[in-house]
Amino acid sequence: MQIIKNRQLTSDDWRHVQDAEALPAAGDVIVSLARWQSEHDVLAGHDGQVGVRLASSDELGPLVADPAALAKIPVIALEFPKFTDGRAYTKARLLRERYAYTGELRAVGYVLRDQLFYMERCGINAFELKPGKPIESALEAFAEYSVTYQGAADDPRPLFRRVDRR
Repeated sequence: MQIIKNRQLTSDDWRHVQDAEALPAAGDVIVSLARWQSEHDVLAGHDGQVGVRLASSDELGPLVADPAALAKIPVIALEFPKFTDGRAYTKARLLRERYAYTGELRAVGYVLRDQLFYMERCGINAFELKPGKPIESALEAFAEYSVTYQGAADDPRPLFRRVDRR
């Protein structure tokens, strides 16, 4: 499967493992926050990296309670269950700005081309598009806007701070 990561098409080796599904013997996996909490010791011994998937209804509290544990999570997948649910945007900004998370923030679920630019502004740097959507043409979404006025997770400086007035 291909995803967009840091504005580039790349192959994805991560596997989403559902709660009722057995954990594979090896390989990089993404599990739900509930499973990450309940099977933390088992997942620590997994042969491969372990990422966490946050549903839009999940709170960040358990994930950010231990900053050292948060820093060890290589991927946090933020679920977008439908087009009108924007709670993952807030989670992305909080993870980047308040909790200084530097790993991969991945948008999963109902991810559309029209949202990519705004998701990136919030700190999301990897995108799994909704199945059936053309991933190659989605890269064009990042170039649709050349100037932004507000500061955001991708550049905290407002426009008047970015202008060279020499």
